[in-house]
Amino acid sequence: MKTATKNILVPLDFSKQSLIALEQSYNLARLSDSEITLLHVIRENNAIFGLFSEKEKEDVIIKLQNKLEEFARIATQKSNVIVHTLIAKGNVVEQILETADTINAKFIVMGSNKPDNMMKKVIGTTALKVIREAKCPVISIEGKHHRDGCENIILPLDLTKETTQKVAHAMNFAKMFKSKIHAVSVVTTKDDYLISRLELQLEQVKKFIEKNEITCETKMLKVSGSNEQISNNILDYANDKKGDLIVIMTQQENEIVQYFVGSLAKEIIHKCRIPVMSIVPKKK
Repeated sequence: MKTATKNILVPLDFSKQSLIALEQSYNLARLSDSEITLLHVIRENNAIFGLFSEKEKEDVIIKLQNKLEEFARIATQKSNVIVHTLIAKGNVVEQILETADTINAKFIVMGSNKPDNMMKKVIGTTALKVIREAKCPVISIEGKHHRDGCENIILPLDLTKETTQKVAHAMNFAKMFKSKIHAVSVVTTKDDYLISRLELQLEQVKKFIEKNEITCETKMLKVSGSNEQISNNILDYANDKKGDLIVIMTQQENEIVQYFVGSLAKEIIHKCRIPVMSIVPKKK
């Protein structure tokens, strides 16, 4: 397979949600001048697959390859971009991450499903595990229906040092899609100093974004309570503004522990019905 200068990786397990993710990748590929790589992973620990003889396994792989190539042909016709196919065997998360590194993926676009039991909530879904370790932005898609294009980008902001990185990613998307950015900060304190600092930050972000000829509006949300309540307020705001994409920084940098996905980010990823772009903060 020829590796494109820019490549978008779309893991495809033929589920409805992964097909929705594929459809959502078309505009992004066109506007970012990227090619698409469809990846199907055969789980080696699959009990049913393990019952097959080697010949039967080969036949299954051939059928999967043919099916994947058929989806690629359809995707090429719909998107008018080059679409590659890959089949890998092994752990799903590991193969997605390895493939993303191999093809130097600019984005991973993948379907996401809400955890259906407590164990998944604790350990994390496949999408969440990929988000935790991916080196490139991951766009996870859980909702069933999405508008074409990206008119409104929702940008939740806080006071962490990674804010500048997040704003830069949102601006890149806004320039590609000619989007409007809605920068929103959540106030969970009555401390006047922190509130004024947030207000100043929002104003600075707005001026910086508008200086780059991107339309921007800001909003301060006053919330008291848990991460669940905070995420609910952010998502209500996103729905009110007819958001097409939410940009979040999912992992916080720490010198002692490995990267992790914070509980607020998990709430947003699992509840949001519009695409969420999760960004890994770069070490400095």
